[in-house]
Amino acid sequence: MKVPTRITDCPERQMLEYILDHTRAELIGTVRGLSETQARRRLVPSMTTSIGLLKHAAFAERKWFQHILGGLPESECDGAMVGEASFLVSDDETVADVIAEFERASDRARTIAAEVDLDATRQHPSVGTVSLRWIYLLMIQEFARHAGHSDILREQTEATRHPRSS
Repeated sequence: MKVPTRITDCPERQMLEYILDHTRAELIGTVRGLSETQARRRLVPSMTTSIGLLKHAAFAERKWFQHILGGLPESECDGAMVGEASFLVSDDETVADVIAEFERASDRARTIAAEVDLDATRQHPSVGTVSLRWIYLLMIQEFARHAGHSDILREQTEATRHPRSS
């Protein structure tokens, strides 16, 4: 997407798409350059890891854009559609694999959304009626939150490699 001179002067849809793409890139940036061990490092009591956050984001792209917005049955979506298990990354998946998975899911989301008006609505089984605008805002919120989590995990990982001297 072409970066506008002033994002605040753009039509709403272009602004939402730009911000969503920016949060996607920020989330990828928190994982890019980490070793396989660093990306899988658990630094909090939950199963949260940097690579797991990105894996979950790919799931969210598929769930909201392919399944809810695009109307595809879960069995026809491009990858796992299992809620909490979406944070789990198999031993044979690399950081590059998970980044590529997220990028593929994001590309497909863009393609599906391009054909839908911001005010068009779909039904979510537990949330109810949602518009594309609402889905964009949800994904911006979700990816920004996960990028923040992953930023902190990365900072903790890098602090253990290069501890500050007192």
